Amino acid sequence: MKLEIWNARDARDEARWRAAHDAWAEREVCAHPGYVRLFAREREEPLAAYARTRNGFILYPFLLRPIDAPHLAASGPPAYDIASPYGGSGGPFQEGVDEVEAKAFWLAFDEFCRSRRVVSEFCRLHIYPEQLLPYPGQVQPRLVNVVRDLDTPPEQMWREFAHKVRKNVNRARREGVTVEVDEAGAALDDFLRIYYATMHRRSAGESYHFPREFFRTLLRDLPGQAVFFHARHEGRIVSTELVLVSGRNMYSFLGGTDEEAFDLRPNDLVKFEIFHWGRQQGRSRFILGGGYAPDDGIFRYKRAFAPDNLVTYHTGVRVLDRERYDALTRAHLAEAYRRDPEWTAGADFFPQYRHPLPTGTQKPSTGPARPT
Repeated sequence: MKLEIWNARDARDEARWRAAHDAWAEREVCAHPGYVRLFAREREEPLAAYARTRNGFILYPFLLRPIDAPHLAASGPPAYDIASPYGGSGGPFQEGVDEVEAKAFWLAFDEFCRSRRVVSEFCRLHIYPEQLLPYPGQVQPRLVNVVRDLDTPPEQMWREFAHKVRKNVNRARREGVTVEVDEAGAALDDFLRIYYATMHRRSAGESYHFPREFFRTLLRDLPGQAVFFHARHEGRIVSTELVLVSGRNMYSFLGGTDEEAFDLRPNDLVKFEIFHWGRQQGRSRFILGGGYAPDDGIFRYKRAFAPDNLVTYHTGVRVLDRERYDALTRAHLAEAYRRDPEWTAGADFFPQYRHPLPTGTQKPSTGPARPT
């Protein structure tokens, strides 16, 4: 099998990658070169492994990340690891691939990993495994995602909503709330105003505070695949959501609601109109996602839109160089205990050598607060 490795920062590679993506009926957003590039830091490489097969193809987008925290440098020569871009729904996508071809792909990909000194791999797997190659590592269940089936007839969909959703949609309409579709990002300023306020209210981590240029790049590089939906009341946008649009699936990505507008229930109406728009556009599913923890308030809110359509999200992990992985982990744990002798590592964090370090240092540290 001929394996090609494409870099989204190389013009010729990007052209090949875009052509393959455009020809793919699913056109998953997270597999687009513009999307992968958007989440690659300066020293990370936004890559895709691609192979044609007898009846189809394999497309595996990923980030190749240097393991370069100062306190890990003594563990050996420069090394890398692999991770999926932010947002989930990734992995090695396939179409028309049989078992023999899948095995050949992984053999070729692992040879690439050896050539680049890849230590480990963390993969956020698409929630519908039929779109993916079987993963050769450890597959772990994570949180449950809520999925709204858009092929459901509108009358039946309305009946399937929890009672509070129907009540809130009707309330928003009575209050004069309307929803508009913004494919060009014309109201980006309003989106950012509400989104940043929402992240502040929820005490979200710094990684969720995407800058304005992030959204401008998303709109430029993925035209038609990043769409805003805004709820207006008395001329002012009071709730907003950014939706990622693939060939069949749609994904709730980022958004928020003005705190002063909660009583209007605008976000319920936004969700309702997104479902209607997606159905009109020929999409089949809207993935609302899950919560931050099992059965938390965010998950219960989302579940009200599709109480019986729950799909578990999984991750895949592999250690490709056990000796180096263990050496890096020992060095990382030593730095953590030097900073805080009482510190305890989370057992489920992978890879362990990227586990956030304790911030209360016992001595001045020469390394960053977390591996980069």
